[in-house]
Amino acid sequence: MKLTTNQIGWTFVAGQAILLVLLIVLPGASDWPSPFVLKLLGQAFFFGGLLLIVAASLRLGTSLTPTPVPTSGGQLKTGGLYSLVRHPIYTGVLTMVIGIIIRSRSLLVLVIGVATIGFFYVKSSWEEGQLRRRYADYDAYASRTPRFVPRFGRGRS
Repeated sequence: MKLTTNQIGWTFVAGQAILLVLLIVLPGASDWPSPFVLKLLGQAFFFGGLLLIVAASLRLGTSLTPTPVPTSGGQLKTGGLYSLVRHPIYTGVLTMVIGIIIRSRSLLVLVIGVATIGFFYVKSSWEEGQLRRRYADYDAYASRTPRFVPRFGRGRS
């Protein structure tokens, strides 16, 4: 049985939900020291990522969809946060994941966090295939805009 594009999209959503719930519900540990500055850094990453998700979601407007399948009436967004990275919502999620890892002090959370980062790389690769089919100018945008991490100070083109 071949899955439809929408079914694949929802499968990605389910996978990310499972990984993120695991990261949130797994108990912390004491696998590494956690001085106050690390706790503060973990909190800053977590809430900074949350803020990034909200801002990027608002920027998408009617193009926002719960799955990695572009909406039929959507437009390719390349301004604002989308001029810095192609997937600012995912950047926000991954920033939150890093915050969770830092404050968890748990090797298990670290492993699941790294798996989550890999998962989002695969998900974004699949999504970019959809975006290439939907928007003729996506390749040009992708060639000048990094996927997750902005190129501050390195001469963006």
